[in-house]
Amino acid sequence: MKQHCCEEMASMVNYICDIHPDPYDCPDNLITYSPKLGKYGLIVHDGGISSIKMKFCHWCGKRLSKSKRIKTTLHNYKENNGE
Repeated sequence: MKQHCCEEMASMVNYICDIHPDPYDCPDNLITYSPKLGKYGLIVHDGGISSIKMKFCHWCGKRLSKSKRIKTTLHNYKENNGE
């Protein structure tokens, strides 16, 4: 399991609601985390599945890791093109 910057962040990322199976439907679920991209986001509770990118932890203030999206895209490109 990913080690997050602080216990509060880990608690928020790993939160599971007993009532809402979808985290975007639960008003108590505040943070989304993509292990593949290493990206944190504040969930926007507007009926959709959007989130606002987080650069710093809202509890301990540490800078969060940058998204791996560019590296992942480049890696996939190289794999698909035999590089």
